[in-house]
Amino acid sequence: MTARDDHPELPAGLTSRPLTLAEARVAYELLAAEQRLELDGRVEIEEADVVGDWQRPSFDVATRTIGVLDGDRVVGYAELTYDERGEAAVEPSYRGRGIGTWLAAWMRRTARERGSEIVGMPVPEGSAGDRLLTALGYHVRWTSWVLHLPAGARVPERDLPAGHVVRAARPEEHEVVHDVIEDAFLEWSEREREPMSEFRATVLERPGFEPWHLRVVVDETGEQPQVVAVAVVQIFVDEQSGARDAYIARLATRRDRRGEGLAQALMVDSFAAARERGVETAGLNTDSRTGALGLYLKVGMQVTENWVHRAAHLNG
Repeated sequence: MTARDDHPELPAGLTSRPLTLAEARVAYELLAAEQRLELDGRVEIEEADVVGDWQRPSFDVATRTIGVLDGDRVVGYAELTYDERGEAAVEPSYRGRGIGTWLAAWMRRTARERGSEIVGMPVPEGSAGDRLLTALGYHVRWTSWVLHLPAGARVPERDLPAGHVVRAARPEEHEVVHDVIEDAFLEWSEREREPMSEFRATVLERPGFEPWHLRVVVDETGEQPQVVAVAVVQIFVDEQSGARDAYIARLATRRDRRGEGLAQALMVDSFAAARERGVETAGLNTDSRTGALGLYLKVGMQVTENWVHRAAHLNG
């Protein structure tokens, strides 16, 4: 099914223009306001997430973002984060005026101009965004879940194989770390391989990054130590409540080393490293493409949110 009408008009009195890198904060605030409304006050994004994406070498803010303005005030925005995936948000008080429909059409046109055959975005299941995209003819491409450990719970420990250690990655291991993540993610993700420069922008140069955030399992049994599993930890801070959450943004095990409990050992290590720094709550997300949900449920994590990635084909 192809989404309808790629050339709607903006509501009277509103204008549009591309955003600038300096307006990453504006985009974050719009996304956060929507999430607070749809997720019972919770927010699952930080300004650092927007900055990390926008500072990627492949991301041209001038052509991949658009803002909708009421006078000088940005009341809605959209971005084509990747060629087949974007984000969009409308200030809650401006809902129901057609801004979301206009932004969705902008994203489809922009993706089509870049040669994409499909484009979509994640939305909380049952949210206003989900209902809008459904009405526009978007289908569910995959489902994702946010999971957290219940208060006071711990992931059961798993012993590492003999000769293996878990620790923070060293700078000279960063490229290998990136390779382990990409090799694992590209088994199920339909996209081009991420260049090291993109990984550097979204992980190593993401605002707030500290070396301990990059956790690895290293096999030291051979002549040369080998990184065989990786976790990327981010400390999420809710700006309103001040609550901090240890969030595993990426978790990957080399294909030939799966089934040995390495991912579980990394989860234990990552959350323990966060607790040492005063962060007691922990979470992560996964989606239906990975098959990893069962692992997280097995170690005691609980689903706290359901999201869907809704997408539209652009071949019509």
